[in-house]
Amino acid sequence: MKETTKMSRAVGQLEKIYNTLNVDFFEGELPVPIITVQSKPGTYGHCSVSKVWQRKDGETYELNIAAEVLNYPIEETLDTMIHEMVHLYCRENGIKEVSRGGKYHNGRFKAEAERRGLECYKCGNYGWNTRPSDKLVEYALEKGWNEIQIGRNHLPPAIRTGGTGTGQTGTESNSGTAGGGKRPSSTRKLVCPKCGQSVRATKAVNILCGDCMEKMIEV
Repeated sequence: MKETTKMSRAVGQLEKIYNTLNVDFFEGELPVPIITVQSKPGTYGHCSVSKVWQRKDGETYELNIAAEVLNYPIEETLDTMIHEMVHLYCRENGIKEVSRGGKYHNGRFKAEAERRGLECYKCGNYGWNTRPSDKLVEYALEKGWNEIQIGRNHLPPAIRTGGTGTGQTGTESNSGTAGGGKRPSSTRKLVCPKCGQSVRATKAVNILCGDCMEKMIEV
């Protein structure tokens, strides 16, 4: 896959990812939202609670990936996307997945998230949050999806938005570090020193580039 270094291509990749996830994890039941990339300091993304966009075929939701995390490891993007798609699924099916004014993801959210392979952990005294699992890493590798190569510089996110866009705080951020910060990638990237071809793996490997017969170097 080409490196994604333009915003138009980044949104196109997110739309492709959404459509594939909809089929693979939601049986194609979800409506197609308007996918945006907006600056959301301190959060990973959001899904609107109502259909806030108008288009020729009717109204639809907004699903946003924060510009500050756009270039995070691909499994982080998948986790954020599925996380927001779970919110969308719940809204479409009358499931109250958030509590305390939308600040916390409740047990119903946890159940729906785990049905889609997300890993949930306790967040504070009341709610749940999600983080990438090894299954998502393997899924990304299977699809051949790479990281988006552009992202807005800002403080790393320390919260994940709940159902109404209200921030949710907790003892551990979705990035896996207590005070926020970029979660280390669960995969390794190897590059051919001659032609620049790259591959990703979930463990240490010793491989050659099939075109150049050069040993690939982990970067």
